[in-house]
Amino acid sequence: MISCIRALVECESPSNDPAAIGKFAKLFGGILSDIARVQIYPGQHVRCEMLLPGSKKDGQILAQGHSDTVWPLGTLKTMPFRQARGRLWGPGVLDMKAGLVFFVFAMRILRELDIPVRRRVVLLVNSDEEVGSPSSRLLTERIARQSTAVLVLEPGTGLDGKLKTARKGVGDYRITVRGRAAHAGLDFEKGANAVVEMARQIERIATFTRLDRGITVSPGVIQGGTRSNVVPAECHVDIDIRAPRAVDARRLERRFASLKPFDKRCTIDVTGGLNRPPMERSAGVRRLFQTARILGAELGVTIEESSSGGGSDGNFTAALGIPTLDGLGAVGEGAHAPHESILVNRIADRTALLAKLVAAL
Repeated sequence: MISCIRALVECESPSNDPAAIGKFAKLFGGILSDIARVQIYPGQHVRCEMLLPGSKKDGQILAQGHSDTVWPLGTLKTMPFRQARGRLWGPGVLDMKAGLVFFVFAMRILRELDIPVRRRVVLLVNSDEEVGSPSSRLLTERIARQSTAVLVLEPGTGLDGKLKTARKGVGDYRITVRGRAAHAGLDFEKGANAVVEMARQIERIATFTRLDRGITVSPGVIQGGTRSNVVPAECHVDIDIRAPRAVDARRLERRFASLKPFDKRCTIDVTGGLNRPPMERSAGVRRLFQTARILGAELGVTIEESSSGGGSDGNFTAALGIPTLDGLGAVGEGAHAPHESILVNRIADRTALLAKLVAAL
C-alpha cells in the first residue's frame, strides 16, 4: 500500500494542469484495471465500477474522491515523498491520495476473501474538487442520485481521524461599489469615494457573522482606487461565507441582496453566492455513522464524529438527501501545508473499515 501511495503522490496533479491530471487519471485507472470497469470522462474524471463478489446487486454505493491537489508541479523538489517518524510525507498524501489507495485495497480485500457485496460499488475520482468542482458537480450528483449511500474518502479530522457527519456550506460574494472620480485636491467635493463607501459596507457586512450559530462572513481581498490624488471611482471586495445550515445560507443571501449605499451617489453591485451547500447531520447521515461506529468497534477502534468548516463533494451528495459519510480517508495532519503527512499505523484499520462498510451496506 505504501508503494502505491508513493506512486500517486509522485504523480503530481495540480488542479490547473490538465496534462498532469490526465497522467494521474491514466495511472490510477491502470491500478484498478484488474478489479474495475474504468471510464474516464471529459475533464479527466475517473469512474470505476468495482467487480466484487455477490451474484445479485441491488442498488449502489458511491465512493467519492478527487485526484487534484493544491500543490504546483515541482513541489516534490522541496516536499519529497518520504517515510519517517511513523508517517508518510508529501504533497497530496493526506488530501487525498492515500484515501484513494485505502479504498482500492479495501475492494481487493473483499475480492480476495470472497465476501459478497449486495450493491454495485462505484468509485468516482474527480479532477477539480480543490477549485470548487465546477465541471464534476453534475456528474457527482447524477451518480449520487442512483446511490443509497455515499462514502467520501477525504481525510478524517485531526490525529484521531474523526469521521465527518456535517460540513458547512461554502460560498463567495463579490461586492462592487461604483462612485465618482474627481481630483482629490481641485474637485474633492465633486467626487464620490468608492473606497470610503466600501469601508462602511465592510463594517456592515462583518456584522453578518454569527459565531454562536457557526456562521462566518470574512471579507478577504479588497481592491480600489488608482492614485492617491484621485477620488476613487470603484472598489471591490471578495468575501468568504460559511453556513452550517441551508436556512442560514438563504438568510445570508437575503442580507447581501439588501445592501444599500450610505452615500447615495454610489451604487452597489452584489454577485456570487453559495457554491457548496451545507452537509447537514440528517437522520440518514446519523444512521450511516452509527453503522461505521459499530464496525469500528469490531476492529477495536473507537470511531467518533465531527463537523468541519471546510467543504467537500460530500456537501453536494448530502444536500440531495443521500446519506453521506465523510472523512473516511487517511489520518494525519497538514493538509495544504508543508508538513502534510499521514500516520502509517492507521492505514490498516481505515482500509478495513472501508471494506466492512461496503460489505455491510
